[in-house]
Amino acid sequence: MKKKILVLGGAHIDRRGRISGETAPGASNPGTWFEEPGGGGFNAARNLARLGFQVTMISPRGGDPMGETVGEAADFAGIDDRPFVFLDRKTPSYTAIIEKDGNLVIALADMDLYRFFVPRRLSIRWVREAFAAHDFILFDANLPEETIAAIVAKAHSLAKPVAAIAISPAKVVRLKPCIGDIDYLFLNEAEAAALAGERPEDAAGWPPLLNQIGIRNAVITRGRRELVALCEGRRAVTLQPPIAETVADVTGAGDSLAAGTLAALISGLPLEEAVRHGTAAATLTVQSRHAVNENLTPDLLNEALALVPKVRILH
Repeated sequence: MKKKILVLGGAHIDRRGRISGETAPGASNPGTWFEEPGGGGFNAARNLARLGFQVTMISPRGGDPMGETVGEAADFAGIDDRPFVFLDRKTPSYTAIIEKDGNLVIALADMDLYRFFVPRRLSIRWVREAFAAHDFILFDANLPEETIAAIVAKAHSLAKPVAAIAISPAKVVRLKPCIGDIDYLFLNEAEAAALAGERPEDAAGWPPLLNQIGIRNAVITRGRRELVALCEGRRAVTLQPPIAETVADVTGAGDSLAAGTLAALISGLPLEEAVRHGTAAATLTVQSRHAVNENLTPDLLNEALALVPKVRILH
C-alpha cells in the first residue's frame, strides 16, 4: 500500500529570467524568460508523487488563471489538490533572475495570500480528516508562524511525523516557536544562520549550534560544498554532492533534496543514508530547466544514487 503524505504550503507561479551573457548589474541584460508552477511545498509534493507516494496538497490560491495553472499541474502530477481558493485575490508568485551558470542573482516573492492560511482553517472537517488519514506531514515556511505552530501541534497530537522546508532566511524564523517539535528540517546555510544567529567557519560547527536551539534531525545544504546532516541530535555526517554534468537551473534543488530524503526515510532508511537519496534527487533537478525534473522516477533516482558518495562521519 502506498504511503500517504500531506503537504501544506507554497503552491504558486515561479517566473525565472536567465541572463544569457555575463551579468551587468544596474543595466539591461539580454536573456530568456520562463514561467511554471512552483513553491517549496508544491515542488516537494510533485517529486514525492513521482516517486510513488500518494500525496495531498493544501495551499491558498487566488481565483485567477495562475491559480488554474497550478491546479492543472497538480492534477498532471497525480496530486490530490485541495486548495483554499480566494476568488478576489491573485495567486502568489516568485520571480527570480538567474545568471547563465544557473545561480540566483536576486528574487522577489509576492506571497501576501499565504497570510490568509490562518490556524482556524485546520479545524475544517476535511482538513482534520486529511491529517488523520495521512502517514506523514510536510509543510514549508511560506505559511504564517501561528499556522506553522498549529500544524506541528496537530501532527504531534495524532502521532504523525512532521517535516519542514525552510524556504528563505526571512521565513525560517517562523519555525522558532516550535523548532524542537519538528522531526526533520531542511534548510540551506543562510537559513540555518538566520535560525542559529551565527554561521560557523566549517561544517563541523553546525551540529552543536543546531543542538543548542533544539533541532534533532536536519539537513543543511551548502551549495557545492559538503552538506551536513544532524541525526537524532547525536550523530552528524557530511556528504559531498556530486558535480552535475550540466547545471540548467538550481531552482527546486533544495525541495527535491527534501523529497528524496523523506521518501527514503518513510521507506525505513536512517537519515544518514536517506540523505544520499535526497542528494541524488537534487542532482537530477539541477540538470533540468524545471523546478521538478520531468523524467524523475524511482529507477532514475536509483541510477543517480550510484554516483553519490558515502557519507563521512563528523561525530
